[in-house]
Amino acid sequence: MIGLALGIGFLATQPSCRPQASTDLWSLLETLRQCDWIDLTHPFEPGIPHWPGFPDEQREQIYGFRPGEGRLGTGFLAHRYCLVGQWGTHVDPPAHFVEGLRTVDQIPVTEMVLPLVVLDVHEKVQQNPDYTPTLEDVRRWEARHGPIPKGSFVALRTDWSKRWPDPKAMRNEDARGIAHYPGWSLEVLRYLYE
Repeated sequence: MIGLALGIGFLATQPSCRPQASTDLWSLLETLRQCDWIDLTHPFEPGIPHWPGFPDEQREQIYGFRPGEGRLGTGFLAHRYCLVGQWGTHVDPPAHFVEGLRTVDQIPVTEMVLPLVVLDVHEKVQQNPDYTPTLEDVRRWEARHGPIPKGSFVALRTDWSKRWPDPKAMRNEDARGIAHYPGWSLEVLRYLYE
C-alpha cells in the first residue's frame, strides 16, 4: 500500500488520488476529497490500553445542559480531562527519548506530511506475536513497489489494533507476566535510517 500520511492517524488511499500539477490549494483539496479516507485513530476514555507505568485518564463534566449536571455551571457541555501526553493516537517527538532534541511544536507541519509506505506483516504476527520485520520483508516490498522513497513514513501493519480496546489482549502477557507484541527490528530500523 502506498498513500499519503496526513496529520496524525488519517490516510488517503486510492490510486486515482494523486495531487494535480496545479499549485492551487482548493484544487488539491477537491482532489483529496475524492479519495477514500481511513481513520486510524481510536477514541480515548478511561480504561483504554496504555503503558502500565502511566495512570488512567480522569475526566469530569464541568458544564452541563441542565442544572446539576456540571460542577461549574450550565448552558453548554464541557469536560475537564487529566491524562498523560502519551495517551491514545499521538506523535512521539525526538525530545520524548533524547533530552534537548525537538519537541512537537518545533517540528514544522511540512515535516508531518510524508509519503507513506506500509510494511504488511499481519499474517506473520498471527503466527508469532513477537514478530519484528526482517530485511527480507523490506526487500519483498521493494521488489513489488520499488525502493522506499527517501523521507517516507514507514508504517508497520500488524493488525494488533484489532485487539483494541481490551488492555489484556493488547499486552498479551504470558503466565510469567511478560508482554508479547510485535515491534520493529534493529536491522530494519538501521536500513530505513541509512
